[in-house]
Amino acid sequence: MLDALATGFAGLAILVALIAARMPIAYAMMLVGGTGIAVLGGPAILLAQLKTLAYGQFATYDLSVVPMFVLMGALAARAGLSQDLFRAARAWFGWLRGGLAMAAITACAGFGAVCGSSLATASTMGRVALPELKAHGYSGPLATGTLAAGGVLGILIPPSVVLVLYAVLVEANIVTMFMAALLPGIIAVAMFLATIAVVVALRPASGPPSEAVGAAEFRRASLGVIPVAVIFGLVIGGIYAGLFTPTPAAAAGVFLVTLYGAARRLLGWAALRAALLETARTTGMIYLILLGAELLKIFMSRGGVPQATAAWLGGSGLPPLAILVLLLLALILLGCLMDSLSMILLAIPFFWPVLVEINGGLYVAASEAGFGMSTEELKIWFGILALIVVELGLITPPVGMNVFIISSLDPETPMAATFRGVTPFFLAEILRVALLLGFPAIVLFLPRVLAG
Repeated sequence: MLDALATGFAGLAILVALIAARMPIAYAMMLVGGTGIAVLGGPAILLAQLKTLAYGQFATYDLSVVPMFVLMGALAARAGLSQDLFRAARAWFGWLRGGLAMAAITACAGFGAVCGSSLATASTMGRVALPELKAHGYSGPLATGTLAAGGVLGILIPPSVVLVLYAVLVEANIVTMFMAALLPGIIAVAMFLATIAVVVALRPASGPPSEAVGAAEFRRASLGVIPVAVIFGLVIGGIYAGLFTPTPAAAAGVFLVTLYGAARRLLGWAALRAALLETARTTGMIYLILLGAELLKIFMSRGGVPQATAAWLGGSGLPPLAILVLLLLALILLGCLMDSLSMILLAIPFFWPVLVEINGGLYVAASEAGFGMSTEELKIWFGILALIVVELGLITPPVGMNVFIISSLDPETPMAATFRGVTPFFLAEILRVALLLGFPAIVLFLPRVLAG
């Protein structure tokens, strides 16, 4: 057993080294996982796993929602939804000091509600809002930091591809996870708006106000968000109301976004082909990472690494909430090395046994604080907390994918300035994590209400 455990930890060290060497994480996990299974069980065991593993993973009905949500996001980026959202948000907030930055955050939240991808949200809204922010005299750090931070809203506000994958990994209900994510997502938007207000109060020149639009322009801009509201209402509202499950809902979203883009003559054959190819590439990448994560999970389970880690932490004498905080801190550190999707697929199989080990202690701690939680509710609470700290990886160095995307759109602003501009939003996110740790009922309120 000791040899198997040592092999497991050695494999984990090799995996970290390969990731640090910039090997694609899907290939790194497949290489380490496949080699580890062969070492511990023999080549015949590895071949037996490979014979059925890919089909068993990818034939899961719950995963069919992933390409549909990815396609909906790819179509939304080409259908003009981002421009409509920013135009309306600018009409609502632009006259305030820092109002265009607030408009960008609001538009990012709206686009994320249709798109479900942080990187796509940052890239699309960056192209739409960044020229406007710079043209109106916004400082480079505030403009780029706002858009990099606004992009993270796409990962939590439902629908979210990463949220779906978390639910599949821990066998949680996708609809319930979407319900649980809504209030924390709204709180994130409110805290980001408050952060901008504080920044421009301290540095008024960084976010000058714009002229208020006329009544006619205000009406036109406001009417422009009706299609987005309808699409979001039908897709997410239909899921919450029990009219359909996530996969048919995503298919309906694809149809509505396509119809809207075609009506505006923005989704021709070339745009549709580009969206389909983007969906195929993104989905293929996600499924490869899923296959690698499953191979790695089998290897680590055979080596006893998750069980040993869970037993060690469970017997460490630390309070359960302290262990939970350590897990969240580990996710933040992992976010400095890899993208959010890879982090969830790599870390959750290790962290989940630890959560199960301390489950009883968390339940007691929660009950003493005045809010009882079932095992399923603990699973949901941890998932939302994990996704929030995964968001932080998108805006923290050295990876900070959202920062890289926005910096590529604004070569005049140094990347260090963008990281400086995103720091207040990072602190706001830490505050949100503390809020949800202290008051789990915020996460669980909607699932409890809608469950009856």
